[in-house]
Amino acid sequence: MNVDELVRDSLREQAAEQPPLDLGFADRVLNVRRRRRTRRIATVAAATAAVVAVAVAVPLLESGKDEVRLASEMNESDIIAHPDQSPPRDLIAAGDTALAAYYTYSTVKTSKDTAVRQRTYRILDQRNGKYVKDDRWSMVSVAPGMRTAAVLERDLPVKRIGLLDLVTGEVDRWIPVDRGVASVEFSSDGSKLVATTYSKNPDLLTRADYDSGGDGKNNDYETDHSSHRTGFYVVDVDSWKADWSKVTEDREGLLNARQDFSFSGEAQSVYTGLTMEPHQQYYDLKGNKVPAPPDEMYLHWSVEARLSPDGKLAAGGFAGGAKTTASWILDPRTGKNLHKVRGQQLLAWVDNKRLIAWDITPGDNEFHNALVLVTIGSDKTLPLSGARKGNDGAAGRWNPVFATR
Repeated sequence: MNVDELVRDSLREQAAEQPPLDLGFADRVLNVRRRRRTRRIATVAAATAAVVAVAVAVPLLESGKDEVRLASEMNESDIIAHPDQSPPRDLIAAGDTALAAYYTYSTVKTSKDTAVRQRTYRILDQRNGKYVKDDRWSMVSVAPGMRTAAVLERDLPVKRIGLLDLVTGEVDRWIPVDRGVASVEFSSDGSKLVATTYSKNPDLLTRADYDSGGDGKNNDYETDHSSHRTGFYVVDVDSWKADWSKVTEDREGLLNARQDFSFSGEAQSVYTGLTMEPHQQYYDLKGNKVPAPPDEMYLHWSVEARLSPDGKLAAGGFAGGAKTTASWILDPRTGKNLHKVRGQQLLAWVDNKRLIAWDITPGDNEFHNALVLVTIGSDKTLPLSGARKGNDGAAGRWNPVFATR
């Protein structure tokens, strides 16, 4: 079966009417109420192109020539895919979930014996629906609605957080902080930020002391084996108020050099990944250890999709074999395996039945993975992007940043 036939058959099977997600997000930075649009799902049968749809900004003829429809608002098609593009050049989306940005890594030498593992972001240009390189930032988190991003400048840790207007590409506001931050992430409703603080750049690399020597290139560097994390800020986006909590670990080797905090689903607590059991630790917003919320007890920090929009299902770990790919869907309250879906790694929920995942063509190299749409109850996938290369290493492999639109 060729790509066109696969896209056509998968769309016929997977495109079904879905209720809109009840997020009700108010763009708190620009103070603009997000108008939700009723999703129209279209079955696409394109016999001559692998590209399912392209989103671009077009004039709204009824409203005057100076107005434009932003890429984040274009929901004419439930699925916008570009299976011929890797890395993506044009908007990729499914339902209200979109690829808002992506980044690649490179090793940047800072001295004779040190370097930094540095991210370079490509962020969706809202006016033309294309991903555009923006090398000003070391970290980017996109708010729901895709009108605003929280950004950090290059030399981590930094003492201010920027709120970037994704339409103009300019920083609307800088939020100053007293302690250096090296990570920032929005809550699910966009009202708060959690910013992880470090005393030292967590992405710093040092020259490895190999008896035989390295290859004289980037492979000579290794990450720090100790953690320099000090705590986290919770920032109210409306008021700019930033409250810091000290968090230190009492067991050596429990954290990676970079181990950032993220919000729980309801943003009443934050969690961090751990390198050993129980794999996650939750804290209240004052920095006190607390149990995991009842519906997050069986989540793993490395599985990015986490809970379904209605909270009834949880994304689980790998369930495939040596020659197959699959992932578990769990009961979030009991941890019971409920469903097995295609995919190496579950990245984001589209609705209560569909997810975006990394996956490979059966029998292909495990590193040749592409973004695909998977559906509970179906063993078919719909390709959303082209496959990443298998020989480009960490410096070239692109990593997605998803947001609701």
